[in-house]
Amino acid sequence: MTTVETLLQEPNLPELLQDLNQAWEDEQRRRHLFWADVDEGVKAEFINGEIVYHSPVYGRHWMASSNITTELLPYVKANRLGKVAYEKVMIRLTRNDYEPDICFWTIERAAGFEEKQSVFPAPDFVVEILSDSTRQRDYGVKFIDYARHGVREYWIVDPGQRTVEQYLLEGEQFVLAQKLKEGLLRSEVVTGFGMAVPEIFGS
Repeated sequence: MTTVETLLQEPNLPELLQDLNQAWEDEQRRRHLFWADVDEGVKAEFINGEIVYHSPVYGRHWMASSNITTELLPYVKANRLGKVAYEKVMIRLTRNDYEPDICFWTIERAAGFEEKQSVFPAPDFVVEILSDSTRQRDYGVKFIDYARHGVREYWIVDPGQRTVEQYLLEGEQFVLAQKLKEGLLRSEVVTGFGMAVPEIFGS
Protein backbone atom coordinates (compact mmCIF):
# COMPACT_ATOMS: atom_id res chain seq x y z
CA MET A 1 0.00 0.00 0.00
CA THR A 2 1.38 3.43 -0.95
CA THR A 3 1.62 6.38 1.43
CA VAL A 4 -1.31 8.06 -0.33
CA GLU A 5 -3.44 4.93 -0.10
CA THR A 6 -2.64 4.67 3.60
CA LEU A 7 -3.65 8.30 4.18
CA LEU A 8 -6.91 7.78 2.33
CA GLN A 9 -7.83 5.10 4.85
CA GLU A 10 -7.43 7.46 7.81
CA PRO A 11 -10.72 8.70 9.36
CA ASN A 12 -9.05 12.02 10.24
CA LEU A 13 -7.90 12.67 6.67
CA PRO A 14 -9.07 16.33 6.62
CA GLU A 15 -7.02 17.14 9.73
CA LEU A 16 -3.98 15.33 8.32
CA LEU A 17 -4.25 17.26 5.06
CA GLN A 18 -4.50 20.51 6.99
CA ASP A 19 -1.41 19.63 9.01
CA LEU A 20 0.50 18.68 5.84
CA ASN A 21 -0.48 21.92 4.14
CA GLN A 22 0.61 23.95 7.16
CA ALA A 23 3.94 22.11 7.28
CA TRP A 24 4.44 22.76 3.55
CA GLU A 25 3.70 26.47 3.92
CA ASP A 26 6.11 26.73 6.86
CA GLU A 27 8.80 24.93 4.85
CA GLN A 28 8.33 27.24 1.88
CA ARG A 29 8.70 30.30 4.12
CA ARG A 30 12.01 28.92 5.38
CA ARG A 31 13.05 28.17 1.83
CA HIS A 32 12.39 31.74 0.70
CA LEU A 33 14.45 33.01 3.65
CA PHE A 34 17.23 30.66 2.56
CA TRP A 35 17.11 32.11 -0.96
CA ALA A 36 17.31 35.64 0.44
CA ASP A 37 20.14 34.95 2.89
CA VAL A 38 22.32 32.43 1.05
CA ASP A 39 25.96 33.54 1.04
CA GLU A 40 28.03 33.09 -2.13
CA GLY A 41 31.03 32.25 0.02
CA VAL A 42 29.36 29.41 1.91
CA LYS A 43 28.31 26.09 0.41
CA ALA A 44 24.78 25.40 1.64
CA GLU A 45 21.77 23.45 0.39
CA PHE A 46 18.09 23.41 1.30
CA ILE A 47 16.98 19.81 1.68
CA ASN A 48 13.60 18.60 2.96
CA GLY A 49 12.98 21.78 4.91
CA GLU A 50 16.43 22.12 6.46
CA ILE A 51 19.49 24.20 5.59
CA VAL A 52 22.52 21.95 5.23
CA TYR A 53 25.90 23.66 5.58
CA HIS A 54 28.98 21.91 4.22
CA SER A 55 32.27 21.68 6.10
CA PRO A 56 35.61 22.11 4.30
CA VAL A 57 36.42 18.99 2.31
CA TYR A 58 39.40 16.65 2.59
CA GLY A 59 42.17 16.92 0.02
CA ARG A 60 41.15 13.66 -1.66
CA HIS A 61 37.69 15.18 -2.29
CA TRP A 62 38.84 18.37 -3.97
CA MET A 63 41.56 16.52 -5.90
CA ALA A 64 38.96 14.21 -7.44
CA SER A 65 36.70 17.18 -8.17
CA SER A 66 39.58 19.15 -9.68
CA ASN A 67 40.76 16.21 -11.81
CA ILE A 68 37.33 15.61 -13.32
CA THR A 69 36.64 19.32 -13.88
CA THR A 70 40.07 19.87 -15.45
CA GLU A 71 39.24 17.24 -18.07
CA LEU A 72 35.52 17.84 -18.49
CA LEU A 73 35.43 21.63 -18.78
CA PRO A 74 37.82 22.10 -21.75
CA TYR A 75 36.40 19.03 -23.50
CA VAL A 76 32.84 20.36 -23.36
CA LYS A 77 33.95 23.84 -24.40
CA ALA A 78 36.13 22.64 -27.30
CA ASN A 79 33.34 20.45 -28.65
CA ARG A 80 30.59 23.00 -27.97
CA LEU A 81 28.52 20.46 -26.11
CA GLY A 82 26.98 22.69 -23.45
CA LYS A 83 27.85 24.11 -20.04
CA VAL A 84 29.74 22.71 -17.06
CA ALA A 85 29.32 24.01 -13.52
CA TYR A 86 30.98 23.05 -10.26
CA GLU A 87 30.87 23.70 -6.51
CA LYS A 88 28.92 26.96 -5.95
CA VAL A 89 26.12 26.59 -8.53
CA MET A 90 22.58 26.31 -7.18
CA ILE A 91 20.22 23.77 -8.72
CA ARG A 92 16.57 24.45 -7.87
CA LEU A 93 14.22 21.45 -7.98
CA THR A 94 10.59 21.18 -6.93
CA ARG A 95 11.24 20.97 -3.20
CA ASN A 96 14.98 21.16 -2.70
CA ASP A 97 17.97 23.32 -3.66
CA TYR A 98 21.31 21.62 -4.27
CA GLU A 99 24.88 22.60 -5.08
CA PRO A 100 26.27 19.53 -6.88
CA ASP A 101 30.02 18.99 -7.00
CA ILE A 102 29.99 18.95 -10.84
CA CYS A 103 27.17 19.14 -13.37
CA PHE A 104 26.55 19.54 -17.09
CA TRP A 105 23.72 20.78 -19.31
CA THR A 106 23.52 20.11 -23.03
CA ILE A 107 23.93 23.06 -25.37
CA GLU A 108 20.20 23.03 -26.14
CA ARG A 109 19.21 23.23 -22.47
CA ALA A 110 21.89 25.80 -21.62
CA ALA A 111 20.94 28.11 -24.50
CA GLY A 112 18.58 30.14 -22.34
CA PHE A 113 20.97 30.68 -19.42
CA GLU A 114 21.63 34.34 -18.61
CA GLU A 115 24.76 36.08 -17.30
CA LYS A 116 23.11 37.17 -14.03
CA GLN A 117 21.20 33.95 -13.49
CA SER A 118 21.79 32.60 -9.98
CA VAL A 119 19.75 29.38 -9.94
CA PHE A 120 19.49 26.68 -12.57
CA PRO A 121 17.27 23.73 -13.56
CA ALA A 122 18.14 20.08 -13.13
CA PRO A 123 21.27 19.22 -15.16
CA ASP A 124 21.62 16.38 -17.65
CA PHE A 125 24.67 14.96 -15.86
CA VAL A 126 25.74 15.19 -12.20
CA VAL A 127 28.84 14.11 -10.28
CA GLU A 128 28.77 13.90 -6.49
CA ILE A 129 31.94 13.09 -4.58
CA LEU A 130 31.32 11.19 -1.37
CA SER A 131 32.36 12.33 2.07
CA ASP A 132 31.33 11.03 5.49
CA SER A 133 28.85 13.89 5.89
CA THR A 134 27.27 13.65 2.41
CA ARG A 135 27.16 9.89 1.78
CA GLN A 136 23.63 9.39 3.08
CA ARG A 137 22.21 12.27 1.02
CA ASP A 138 24.15 11.37 -2.14
CA TYR A 139 22.70 7.85 -2.03
CA GLY A 140 19.38 8.98 -0.55
CA VAL A 141 17.40 12.14 -1.22
CA LYS A 142 19.65 13.36 -4.04
CA PHE A 143 19.62 9.95 -5.72
CA ILE A 144 15.82 10.00 -5.79
CA ASP A 145 15.41 13.71 -6.53
CA TYR A 146 17.90 13.88 -9.40
CA ALA A 147 16.22 10.92 -11.10
CA ARG A 148 12.71 12.31 -10.69
CA HIS A 149 13.82 15.60 -12.24
CA GLY A 150 15.35 14.01 -15.33
CA VAL A 151 19.08 13.94 -14.60
CA ARG A 152 20.11 11.35 -17.19
CA GLU A 153 23.47 10.29 -15.75
CA TYR A 154 24.81 10.33 -12.20
CA TRP A 155 28.35 9.51 -11.11
CA ILE A 156 29.01 8.79 -7.45
CA VAL A 157 32.74 9.11 -6.82
CA ASP A 158 34.19 7.47 -3.70
CA PRO A 159 37.68 8.83 -2.95
CA GLY A 160 38.09 6.47 0.01
CA GLN A 161 37.51 3.33 -2.06
CA ARG A 162 38.82 4.97 -5.26
CA THR A 163 35.76 3.80 -7.19
CA VAL A 164 33.16 5.44 -9.43
CA GLU A 165 29.58 4.24 -9.81
CA GLN A 166 27.84 5.25 -13.03
CA TYR A 167 24.04 5.39 -12.87
CA LEU A 168 21.81 5.92 -15.91
CA LEU A 169 18.21 7.04 -15.89
CA GLU A 170 15.52 4.51 -16.75
CA GLY A 171 12.05 6.00 -16.41
CA GLU A 172 12.24 7.96 -13.17
CA GLN A 173 14.86 5.77 -11.49
CA PHE A 174 18.62 5.37 -11.68
CA VAL A 175 20.01 1.99 -12.63
CA LEU A 176 23.64 1.08 -11.93
CA ALA A 177 25.44 0.73 -15.26
CA GLN A 178 28.84 -0.08 -13.79
CA LYS A 179 31.12 0.36 -10.79
CA LEU A 180 34.77 0.77 -11.69
CA LYS A 181 38.07 0.86 -9.85
CA GLU A 182 40.18 0.54 -12.99
CA GLY A 183 39.68 1.07 -16.70
CA LEU A 184 38.03 3.79 -18.75
CA LEU A 185 34.73 5.30 -17.70
CA ARG A 186 32.79 6.84 -20.58
CA SER A 187 29.86 9.17 -20.15
CA GLU A 188 26.62 8.33 -21.93
CA VAL A 189 25.39 11.95 -21.81
CA VAL A 190 28.53 14.03 -22.43
CA THR A 191 29.17 12.75 -25.94
CA GLY A 192 32.63 11.21 -26.34
CA PHE A 193 33.87 12.13 -22.86
CA GLY A 194 35.70 9.57 -20.76
CA MET A 195 38.35 9.29 -18.06
CA ALA A 196 40.61 6.54 -16.83
CA VAL A 197 39.32 5.91 -13.30
CA PRO A 198 42.79 6.04 -11.62
CA GLU A 199 43.27 9.52 -13.12
CA ILE A 200 40.24 10.77 -11.19
CA PHE A 201 42.06 10.02 -7.94
CA GLY A 202 45.60 10.92 -9.03
CA SER A 203 47.33 13.84 -7.31
